[in-house]
Amino acid sequence: MSFLGFRQTADIDIILDGNESRKMAEMKTEDGKKEKYYLYYDGETVSGKVNITLKKLGTKLEHQGIKVEFVGEIELYQDRGNHHEFTSLVKDLARPSDLMQNTSFSFEFLNVEKPYESYTGSNVRLRYFLRVTIIRRLSDIVKELDLIVHTLSHYPEVNSPIKMEVGIEDCLHIEFEYNKSKYHLKDVIVGKIYFLLVRIKIKHMEIAIIKRETTGIGQNTFNENETIAKYEIMDGAPVRGESIPIRLFLAGYELTPTMKDINKKFSVRYYLNLVLVDEEERRYFKQQEIVLWRKGERTRRIPIQQIQQIQLQEENKPQVNNTNS
Repeated sequence: MSFLGFRQTADIDIILDGNESRKMAEMKTEDGKKEKYYLYYDGETVSGKVNITLKKLGTKLEHQGIKVEFVGEIELYQDRGNHHEFTSLVKDLARPSDLMQNTSFSFEFLNVEKPYESYTGSNVRLRYFLRVTIIRRLSDIVKELDLIVHTLSHYPEVNSPIKMEVGIEDCLHIEFEYNKSKYHLKDVIVGKIYFLLVRIKIKHMEIAIIKRETTGIGQNTFNENETIAKYEIMDGAPVRGESIPIRLFLAGYELTPTMKDINKKFSVRYYLNLVLVDEEERRYFKQQEIVLWRKGERTRRIPIQQIQQIQLQEENKPQVNNTNS
């Protein structure tokens, strides 16, 4: 009889193919710390090796099968017991048997669909990970490796400027405009504010970027607002006819693309919030939604193997003899 304390066990390591050259990206963990993970995009193959190292040499490891999974899931923090999987792929690495020595298995998930961007928020987390399981009768041995997925977009076909008017009857009338309504994550928001009527004493004016995370549906909808950036754009009383320029650089902030109704579980939206404060500390504000998107790199590098293959094909092309007989 084998007691639990004396059973064979093992360490599992997951080694991704091409990890030496693959980019890494940062992601906040639930406790607010930042960790780096390997970065993947939609449609990319996920492949590598699983190394299993036995802890007790000379003792066999009985198992009911070994498998590797690629999982995409959404976890709502108020419902931690349920993980909502939107992607789940499985590869069997070994049938039920005994492991007598350290073993390696190769795996490949070809052209994996990754429809959503990785995200860690105030009340929800969307994550992708590989999970290796050595199935045993009493307790499985499990190893997980998180990955980050970024979703890339093209320049929007329609990107109209934003023009709005804000006013309090016979007291204040201002007009503001932003150069466009959709911005990539490294973009610059450019705009102007025009004062058409000013009959209240304004002390200062500020603009803020607000992130709104929405989870749940119907009566169980919950909104969490976070101020990403805040700028004072005017200090002192404006006069009629004055215009105030706005230039807000997005590159320095932790932003994600706009996410709308992700798997019917959550949304992330961004707003520009314009606030005016008068001398009596009354606040007047106007909010406008903007769309954020992630731009792909400008240059696409061709792998050296592909270049060599093209050169070899050119060299092996049959020569055409144009000499007339």
